[in-house]
Amino acid sequence: MTDISKRAIFKMVALTAVAAAALVGCGKKEEAPKAEAQAAAPAKPEPLKIAFAYVGPVGDGGWTFAHDNGRKEVEKAFGDKVVTSFVEKVPESADAERVIRDMAAQGNKLIFGTTFGYMEPMLKVAADIKDVKFEHATGYKTAENLRTYDSRTYEGAYMAGVIAGKMTKTNTLGVVGSIPIPEVVRNINSFTMGAQSVNPKIKTKVVWVNEWFNPPKETEAATSLINGGADVLMQNTDSSAVLQTAEKMGKRAFGWDSDMTAYGPKAHLGSAVINWGPYYVKAVGEALDGKWSTSQSWWGVKEGAIDMVNVAADVPEDTKKRIEEIKAGLKDGSFSIWKGPIVDQAGKQVLAKDTVADDKFLGGVMFYVKGVEGKIPGK
Repeated sequence: MTDISKRAIFKMVALTAVAAAALVGCGKKEEAPKAEAQAAAPAKPEPLKIAFAYVGPVGDGGWTFAHDNGRKEVEKAFGDKVVTSFVEKVPESADAERVIRDMAAQGNKLIFGTTFGYMEPMLKVAADIKDVKFEHATGYKTAENLRTYDSRTYEGAYMAGVIAGKMTKTNTLGVVGSIPIPEVVRNINSFTMGAQSVNPKIKTKVVWVNEWFNPPKETEAATSLINGGADVLMQNTDSSAVLQTAEKMGKRAFGWDSDMTAYGPKAHLGSAVINWGPYYVKAVGEALDGKWSTSQSWWGVKEGAIDMVNVAADVPEDTKKRIEEIKAGLKDGSFSIWKGPIVDQAGKQVLAKDTVADDKFLGGVMFYVKGVEGKIPGK
């Protein structure tokens, strides 16, 4: 082998060694970002997506407005851990199923349906979509991933009745009823019983509108009751129309579900309000913590879900004091609204003396107590 050939071989070996060293060096440089990635903080979990289906508009001033205030409490409590949305004016029909399915398809993992008529649609969707948690307001059917919640609105109705019984001049009260279901019938009876506790002469007239939210119909019903002699009105509907009608016609009325003082300040005797915030915060917290499970909740004054607020200045002081005593008794369990003896409008005893109605009894109330006039539609 010539000297030239040897030099060429040595040169090639040297170049190969340099290239290998360079590759090793490059390899070390590529490993550095890998080490940095391992030291990086864990990725922030995705927020829980939560959806609310509302039967009325958020501006109804009553039922839906109260639910939306609860949704806002959730946002305030959990910040960027949650993302909430809502669909308003969802009818109690097959369309509810479509809306609720769409909510699940959009990635919502916790869905609240806020009216009784959503019960069957929600049961159907819950059976098909097991990885979503469903909550149904005022219902009584549950599933593995669907639970119910409600507020003891009859407690607010009873307190309204105590005030009405003191403030009426005609001894005739009026109620604008929505849908003839136990919840509404129970409220009508509780209102009447509260009034009779301070004024045994009380009679209650009822006009049904068969809708939760229909201001023109509510106005018409309220007008009919006033023309029929009622001078203090309560409602189990979702708008402020009843209070506004009382204001225009020089009578008195109550706000329902939310504080309605501003809608009829002269007519307003007080508002029986619902605070959904405590329950919604509890439910969302359980979902975030992995502690959510099927249950049935029915919250009232005791849990901070029901209250009588902004009682009118002209309500007698002894009546205001009685309202505070009722609240205290409901909180500590020393007072029960549905305690016998209670008789129906035909005089038949439905609850024996000293017997306190349990939730099963209350959930099936489909009769009028003595003093309520007329018939329950469909009975």
